[in-house]
Amino acid sequence: MTAKLYCFGESGNAYKAALTLTLADMEWEAEFVDFFNGATRTPEFRAINEMGEVPVLIDGDVTLTQSGVIQDYVSSKTGKLGGRSAAERRDILRWVFWDNHKMSSQAGTTRFLMNFLPKDKRPAEVINFMQARLKAAYTVLNSHLDGQIWMVGDQVTIADVACCGYLYYPEPFGFDRKDWPNIDRWLDRIAALPGWKHPYDLMPGNPSDRA
Repeated sequence: MTAKLYCFGESGNAYKAALTLTLADMEWEAEFVDFFNGATRTPEFRAINEMGEVPVLIDGDVTLTQSGVIQDYVSSKTGKLGGRSAAERRDILRWVFWDNHKMSSQAGTTRFLMNFLPKDKRPAEVINFMQARLKAAYTVLNSHLDGQIWMVGDQVTIADVACCGYLYYPEPFGFDRKDWPNIDRWLDRIAALPGWKHPYDLMPGNPSDRA
């Protein structure tokens, strides 16, 4: 049975789920969610996810929300992207949780404020504060990747997919790859994996659709 991922291209969290499904070779199809026209606030969508967010994965009788949970499920089901030992699995989850709290939440908010709000409603002080927090997160990530090929162990895992989720997007949010050489090389390695696609190619939905 083909799993269904409720998603839209602009969502970095949905991208983590979509890319995990793809790299794990799990059969899936995208169900476009028209976020910018209020689709996640409808009663129909809330019946699928009470949190009113993407991604949502439906795989047979299993319905899951939150990107980290979906990633863990896909890894467990396919036996891929999960590390080689229980110790590695714990370290993978450590980085998934770190990303969700320290990096992706900041990047997603900052990117939304800088690109998807009308220009006269973009709060400069909030954006500056968020970019400072992001700089601290990039510093941690760049340092961790010094001398390492992957986030955990000797192969790509969901930790890599979680932490890279927002960093391929072209819209400005205070991240310039050339400033972070270890991150830059790591992003190139991920993009060279068989099946990798840019978020706007992997999922439906693109800012140009609304231009």
